[in-house]
Parts: sequence; C-alpha cells; structure tokens
Amino acid sequence: MDWILSLALGYALGSVPFGLIITRIGGAGDLRSIGSGNIGATNVLRTGRKGLAAATLLLDLAKGLAAVLIAARFWPGGEALAGLGAFAGHCFPVWLRFRGGKGVATTAGIAFGLAWPVGLAYAATWIGLLLTVRISSVAGMTAAAVAPVAALLLGHREAALVLAVIAAVVLFQHRENIGRLRAGTEPRVGSGKKD
Repeated sequence: MDWILSLALGYALGSVPFGLIITRIGGAGDLRSIGSGNIGATNVLRTGRKGLAAATLLLDLAKGLAAVLIAARFWPGGEALAGLGAFAGHCFPVWLRFRGGKGVATTAGIAFGLAWPVGLAYAATWIGLLLTVRISSVAGMTAAAVAPVAALLLGHREAALVLAVIAAVVLFQHRENIGRLRAGTEPRVGSGKKD
C-alpha cells in the first residue's frame, strides 16, 4: 500500500502542468499552440518571457523533489517510486490527454531528492552543456543518461535503477530532437525556432 501511495502521490504532483498554467496566467496564451507545443520550460522560453520560463523550470524541478521528500517522510522506502510517479505524471498527465513535457527539469528534482550528489552531477551536466553547446535537447538527454551512472558509482542502486528507466523514457521523448540532431537542424537555445 505504501508503494501505491508513493506512486500515486508522485503522479498527482508531477501531473500539475506548471508551464501551461504560468503562461496562461502571464498572458502568453496557450503554450500548446506555441513552438513545439510542449509544456516545459524550453517551450515557455519561446514566448519571449524569460521569467515565465525560469518559473516553469523551478516549479517542474520542485514537483519532482517534493514527491520524493514527501514519500520519504510518510512512506519510507517509497521515494524512488514517488519519483517515478512524478516523472510519469509530468510526461503523461491525464488532464492533458497524456501529452505533457519531456521530463528534464522534473528529473533534476527527482535526482536531488533521491541523492543530492546525483542531483549535482545531473545539474552540472545539464547546465554545463546548455552553456557550451546551447542545445536544450543535448543537455537534457545527456544529463538524464549521466544520472543513473552517477547513482550507481555512488552506491545508490535503487536510485540508479529508477533513473535508468527515466533516462530511457527521456530519450524516447526526445526522438524527434534526435532526428533533427542527425539532420543538423536542431535549434540552439534562444534561436526561436521549433525545438
């Protein structure tokens, strides 16, 4: 029962579409009709509202972190499942007909919640590549791939397993981006083109 509650809590928190809510409140319109139609921070940035994009990123991260920490408080041992639930909720929210985001920011929060050194490895990879390569998809996919490896090397085996599953889904969510990377047409952050 604790595992079910952890998973359900994670899904409920993860499925809150902060990007969609924030852009509507901020007067930027329906995020699903902008750019890629994705509800994450990268697409919010295409509205030209950097503050809204930053808020979306932080809130998407926070819901992953909150799911893990709440599960740790009330259902010890269910942290990894809560994180998995939060990721699933963000990517496949029932409220949006299972069409959500790609889970990069939410995964960062999950990683920090499960083991902060793993979260640091994730964040360093993500931010480092954003600053150098300036391609959001490359930064997100690489960070997701680094997280389970870091968790395994640091002795967090349960976290490594969950983060490996998440990384596989993150790569799947970025399949169109991968196609554009191969074709050399993937835009850089700030280009204003479709991601």
